[in-house]
Amino acid sequence: MKLLRRTARLLSTLLLGLTVLLLLSVTLGPRLLNYRTATMLTSSMSPAIRSGDVIIDTPLALDDVRVGQVLTYHIPVDDHRVLSHRVIEVQRPGPGIVNVRTKGDANTAADPWVATLTGETVWQVRAVVPKAGTAIRALRTPMMQTLLTAAVPLLVVCWLLLGIWRPAKPTEQADQADQADQADQADPTEQADPTEQADPTEKTERAAPAVNSGAQL
Repeated sequence: MKLLRRTARLLSTLLLGLTVLLLLSVTLGPRLLNYRTATMLTSSMSPAIRSGDVIIDTPLALDDVRVGQVLTYHIPVDDHRVLSHRVIEVQRPGPGIVNVRTKGDANTAADPWVATLTGETVWQVRAVVPKAGTAIRALRTPMMQTLLTAAVPLLVVCWLLLGIWRPAKPTEQADQADQADQADQADPTEQADPTEQADPTEKTERAAPAVNSGAQL
């Protein structure tokens, strides 16, 4: 029972820590570090990137754009939405200008446009966190937000209070140590045994020759 309770506390702590770490990496991480995150909404890049995965983008120098890289950019048509597809063709018409054609790994045809990239850097997909986007969307629902703002802090407080107020149970080793200490203590009646005290008459007899030798001088 004790092992089961410790295991449950450990699992709950790990789950809470992972949740907090995930939220911090998505919310505060991009503001403090030089990266950004996005959730893949389609399966156009599967199996490398599936729907619901979170992608992590980092800056890439414009001059370093090459075929085969997965870039995140605004498409030049329609709603100019953000897209993450693989580069299949690179054109450099002039300094500081790069034209690319892209294609989703799961699509049979290339994207029907040519995207013009300008500036000093572009965003390149560097890492993928599987299914993290699904978890983030679930955490953003009103029900989960209520649980995160009310229930989770309450559970943490209860967990801390249980750890503080739980009475400590003496272990067998502590009991054995106490018994050993009590056995090592001497009986006060043995220390006060009068038979072991020196006879005062012996001190008187030993001191007599010293008195006599002093009288002869």
